[in-house]
Amino acid sequence: MSTAIPATLIPGDGIGPEIVDATLAVFDALGARFEWDRQVAGLEGVRQAGDPVPRAVLDSIRRTRLALKGPLETPSGGGYRSANVRLREEFKLYANLRPARTLVPGGRFDNIDLVVVRENLEGLYIGHEHYVQIDDDPHAVAMATGINTRAGSRRLLEFAFEHAVATGRKKVTIVHKANIMKALTGIFLETGLDLYERKYKGRFVLDTVIVDACAMKLVLNPGQFDVLVTTNLFGDILSDLVAGLVGGLGMAPGANIGADAAIFEAVHGSAPDIAGKGIANPTALLLAAAMMLEHCRLPDLAKRLRTALDQTLNLDKVRTGDLGGTANTRAFTQALVSRIANG
Repeated sequence: MSTAIPATLIPGDGIGPEIVDATLAVFDALGARFEWDRQVAGLEGVRQAGDPVPRAVLDSIRRTRLALKGPLETPSGGGYRSANVRLREEFKLYANLRPARTLVPGGRFDNIDLVVVRENLEGLYIGHEHYVQIDDDPHAVAMATGINTRAGSRRLLEFAFEHAVATGRKKVTIVHKANIMKALTGIFLETGLDLYERKYKGRFVLDTVIVDACAMKLVLNPGQFDVLVTTNLFGDILSDLVAGLVGGLGMAPGANIGADAAIFEAVHGSAPDIAGKGIANPTALLLAAAMMLEHCRLPDLAKRLRTALDQTLNLDKVRTGDLGGTANTRAFTQALVSRIANG
């Protein structure tokens, strides 16, 4: 890399700064040059600027169109909305990409290599909720309105189909609940089937499955799936389920991608109980960093990072405590950097 790529860096809360530092060390070892604009958000944003998503963060991402972030904690109470949701809405990051691949063998399933593509802005997550009072109970009835649009469904499905083609995937499964929510998820299913027939038929196999059956099939035989594409709520649930098949959220990277910006993240929480102890596992953010490198058209660096991670975990057997090892964050990072240097 000759020219540094401008990018926003949000260390986040809890263990965020520790795993971000580990990731920056790995970027340095790879020779991946980014011009970082360091910003605060989450609880740290509230402390420093009175807002979990300060204006400076928004301005920075608007300028760089690229961000790497650690976990953000939204303060309880005070009427604060999720910082992550606000970032997705602000930059119209309509596609949530959540790959899950077996890194440490020996679990219930081996050789898992799945991708969940989740719609990020519509469905039941738009937050149109209210209560209806009956007699003296102001919360007697709770109501929520979900909205899926043809345009929103199409852009997400097209993203998923294009991702499948670009990465050589053989099968895409549309996950829905159109047998019951015939309009809300029916429009998503209908749009996907039509798009496939018009533009993608023959480029991969298309399948459809009802969400509850999908959940059961995933825990019985996840190998029958390749790419899962679905609406917001179902995607939130299934992406965590799929992460559980490969060791949990500590092994789960995420990318939130829109037309004008992309944010890459570790999807796990801020783990305040272990913050500052130097024992956090940076793997999820490192995998997100590999996705970021691919997004920046640096696939060779992404491959080097993933290969070194595999070797560190499985050849060198250097693992953090959550993976059954004894290495702290620093030792794990040093072992990974050594692998990259000698690779």
